[in-house]
Amino acid sequence: MTPICLHNGTVLTSFAVMEQTAVLIEDGLVEDVFSKKRFDQKHFGPEVKVVDVNGAYIAPGFIDTHIHGFGGYGTEDATAESVLEMSRLLIQYGVTAFNPTLYPAEPGALLEAVSRITSAIGKETGARIMGLHLEGPFLSPNRLGVQRPETLKQVDLSFMEQLWEASGGHIVNMTVAPEIKGMRELALFCIKKGIILQAGHTDAKYENMVEGMQAGILHSTHLFNAMSKLDHHNPNAVGAILIHPEMSCEIIADGCHVHPDLFKLLLRDKPIDRIVLVTDGLKPTEQTQGPFYANGEEVVFHDGMFHRKLDDVIAGSALTMIGGVKNLVSFGFSLEDAVRTSGSNPARVMRYARKGSIIPGQDADLVVFDQHFNVLAVLAGGDIKKNIL
Repeated sequence: MTPICLHNGTVLTSFAVMEQTAVLIEDGLVEDVFSKKRFDQKHFGPEVKVVDVNGAYIAPGFIDTHIHGFGGYGTEDATAESVLEMSRLLIQYGVTAFNPTLYPAEPGALLEAVSRITSAIGKETGARIMGLHLEGPFLSPNRLGVQRPETLKQVDLSFMEQLWEASGGHIVNMTVAPEIKGMRELALFCIKKGIILQAGHTDAKYENMVEGMQAGILHSTHLFNAMSKLDHHNPNAVGAILIHPEMSCEIIADGCHVHPDLFKLLLRDKPIDRIVLVTDGLKPTEQTQGPFYANGEEVVFHDGMFHRKLDDVIAGSALTMIGGVKNLVSFGFSLEDAVRTSGSNPARVMRYARKGSIIPGQDADLVVFDQHFNVLAVLAGGDIKKNIL
């Protein structure tokens, strides 16, 4: 693998901003980060490819931990081929790692989908598939969104064991409703397997959320959406997430799922390292010709979101990660903090040890973008996947 040096950039390391800086990449890893004083191209041999990024930003590659589909391909297709196409397309938008997110389905269909999608891991040509995110099936029927009610289940540890086996141990995170009977037993099972549990599609009262946290449910799915709302008599799910600093949260930053001014509240009330940008993107995201479908139903795009055509219920997002970073900055986040929500924070929450920051020894997953948030170059494991510099 050819060593690469990206120089003359503003590096957003995940903990600092370094201007006029260079990043040396060797053997798929970040080898060193040079300040302007330390950088001297003459010190590199001819084997090093030196790329001038012309003052652009160099950031950790984006990690999308909640995404159903992209560009006409989705997890509902239940094929390795569709998820590999997602990988190929997502890398062009700066995403270097993602967790394909599965809708709940009938038991046999869900087990088959888990097995087939897992078979794609290791065959990617673009963004790396880190493992699966199961959005259900242990969810509240009162906070469905567009989930189909017949696909939901009460906690069933035997079925959870089957899901784990079908995934070959590749379930990374799982959305659950903490108030469902048997949730503590499920949480203990998941802790042993290293699965990150996150509260979502939940009608939980405040006390249910606290009990869930005590059982290890310390992350949450698309804050404010499909969960019990803040109330002065009972803080419910939204209140619990805002009150407790140990709870981390996903947020969909399209300006539609969550009002832009609520991001000011989020910045005030949540530690910045507990905020995780996600797209919750649907299969038709960036698809140019309709009709559009998601989870087997026709959807239409208006008011900045996809809606189920049948009843106009919000179906999901058309956000990209670079678009989310851009929006967060417009909502009041510093660029440094916006980048943290898309890289180091999801890496920390999902326990991806070598991802999410630009320091020596980390995977060389990088995105280069300009002041207008145009993605100029993307590297995954040190390989250049996109370069229009």
